[in-house]
Amino acid sequence: MTLPVNALSSALQQMQSLAAQAAGGGSPVAGQSGAATPSGFASALKASLDKISGDQTKAIGESQAFELGASNVSLNDVMVDMQKANVGFQFGLQVRNKLVSAYNDIMQMQV
Repeated sequence: MTLPVNALSSALQQMQSLAAQAAGGGSPVAGQSGAATPSGFASALKASLDKISGDQTKAIGESQAFELGASNVSLNDVMVDMQKANVGFQFGLQVRNKLVSAYNDIMQMQV
């Protein structure tokens, strides 16, 4: 049961390091300046979407294994993974909404 706690700790640590990099306090990746670059943002966004997709795939796989009666998959693991996938999806949806809102605001600015 320590796996979800470790996973949450790892996710929290990643979020803190990304926040520190965004604030300019973290060490940038080699070859990049401290300023935000379009490719850096695009790669971070793609990595986040890939993680969300992977979590959903894992949750679906575990639920199917549980339904088929696999002895190594418990209901607790299935429910936790389904909730993690749902939270990740909701997070991605909110990020998308904020990006669309920011895009609309920029497009409505008068030059």
